[in-house]
Order: sequence, then structure tokens, then C-alpha cells
Amino acid sequence: MTKTNALESLVIAGFVRGLSVRDVEATLADALGAEAALSKSTVSRVCEAIKDEFDRWSARRLDQVELDYLFLDGSCFKMHRGARAEPVLAAWGITTEGKPVFLGLAPGASESTDAWSDFLEELKGRGLRSPLLIISDGAGGLINAAQTSFARSLRQRCLIHRARNLLAKVPTHAQGEVKAAYWQVFDTDDVDLEPGPQLVALVQARIDAFAEHYRPSYPSAVKCLLADREQLTAYLRFPAEHHKRIRHSNFIERTFGETRRRVKVIGRLPGRDHLPVAGLGGARPGQSRLARPHHDPQGLRLLQDLRRQLLHPPTPEEVIDQAVTAAA
Repeated sequence: MTKTNALESLVIAGFVRGLSVRDVEATLADALGAEAALSKSTVSRVCEAIKDEFDRWSARRLDQVELDYLFLDGSCFKMHRGARAEPVLAAWGITTEGKPVFLGLAPGASESTDAWSDFLEELKGRGLRSPLLIISDGAGGLINAAQTSFARSLRQRCLIHRARNLLAKVPTHAQGEVKAAYWQVFDTDDVDLEPGPQLVALVQARIDAFAEHYRPSYPSAVKCLLADREQLTAYLRFPAEHHKRIRHSNFIERTFGETRRRVKVIGRLPGRDHLPVAGLGGARPGQSRLARPHHDPQGLRLLQDLRRQLLHPPTPEEVIDQAVTAAA
């Protein structure tokens, strides 16, 4: 039994690294001898079990998942020799208990609005409720779909992606200066303001000052910064201890990091049946300091208030009742 489990582990490892069923069988035969190697049918059974487990995971209910933060991203992988790379769409979340949860992984024909809408609606169909904040890059299809599927949620545009977009429009010799000035705009460590509208207004004023200073020299860069500017500061309404973790999408991009490294070696994923690689091969975002239980009472109250304001606003009747009660 121990030997069988060890061999099955080798089969799984080879499959995850991109070997075909035939390649796995041949590798075991070379290493262990024809008599010791597992049969092709056994190799196929083990590989099929991985896909079955992934299919069950992809269909599981999400009714019990309540999110503060939802991270969305896509990454392209070649799945067929000579064909263009195809996107894989992924969703990670941080629950109200501060725990990471891998929500979904699926192929997409593109990163269009339709592809992302199908992906997000499928998650909703399995019971996923609206998060407080959605963090993503600036992909238009993703943004459009997120705004439609989770209309009540706030949206944070990744500050790192925006910095790259901005610096691409600045001459090389000036990029160091502009980069430093850009990050100073969002540095609030020494600001004596609690998270909320006033802190948002302060940083928006800094954006105006940055624009006024650099517009004469780098108008294209300033135009890039000002586009969708409200979504650059949504994170400032959330607990300060989370700011540097939710203002960019690095949390989810780490999911694809190790997978890209492995696929670079083998050249491509051997078809869509290997999608579990994209989820199982990556780094674990749960190692992030964000993914810990919330302990700060003030931060917890802030999140609870945001949940009531954004996701459970009072009905007109309740507003009238509250006004009457306040007047009395």
C-alpha cells in the first residue's frame, strides 16, 4: 500500500508538471522497470481522479462564503501547440473572518466582458454574495463585468498596474522622480485621519496637485492617472491595517507565478484538462499578512458599517422611520 501511494504521488506530480498519460507511464517504466511500473490504465485512472476532484471543487456551493475582499485576475497560457495563448480566469477572496478562499478557476475564450460576466455569474449562481471591495487590474472586460455582477461593491484599481501605465508614458530619465512622486500621493502613514471620506478627499487632492505639477511636461502620463481616478482611492475607506494589501492585485497574481515558471519549462499546458495546475501550482496567497483574522475592534466596526451602507442599505420606509424616531 505504501509503495502504491508513493507511485500514485509520482503519477500526480508528473501529470501536474505537464506530462501526458503515455509520458508518465514511460517515465515510470524507465525508472522502476517494466514490472514495477504502473499500467497505463492505472496511470489514466489516477490522472482522471485529479480532474474529477477539480470538477467537484468547481461545482461546490458558495452560500456560506461572506467576503470583505474579492481579487480577480486572468493570465494567458498556451494550451495547444502553435496556437495563441488562452486566458485562465481566477478569483480569490478574503472572508469576513480574514481567511483566504480560492473561489473559482476557469478557461475563457478571451478576457472580454462576456467571458468575465459568465465567470462571475457562475460564481453567483453557486451562491457567492457581493463583496465589499473588488480589486483588479484595469482590464476593461473585467471591470465592466464586475460592475454589472456586483453593482453594490466598491472597486479598487491596482495601484501597481496604474504606476506601470503611467511610467510607460514618461521618458526613462524622469521615471525615478515621477515614480517616487506617484507613491507619495498614496502614502498616508503619517496622516492623522481615520479611513473614510476625508482620507479619500485628501489623496484625491494630492492627485490634483500631482497632475498640475506634471501636466506641462508629461500630459499623457497625467491623463492616464486621472482616468478612473475614483477607483484609485476606494481602499482608503477600509481599515488602515489592510491598505497596503488591498490597493493592488499582487495577492491573486501570486496564484499564477509558480505556474508560469513551470509552464515556461514545458512550453504550454497540455490542454484545458490541466487547468488544476493553475490553481494548485501557484504560491499560496494565504501566507499574506492580510489573510489573518481581524482583531482590531475599530476595523471590525468599520467593515460592518460599510457592509450595511453598501450591501444592506435601508429601504425608503426604514429611512422615514429613522427620521421620525430622530425627530421624536
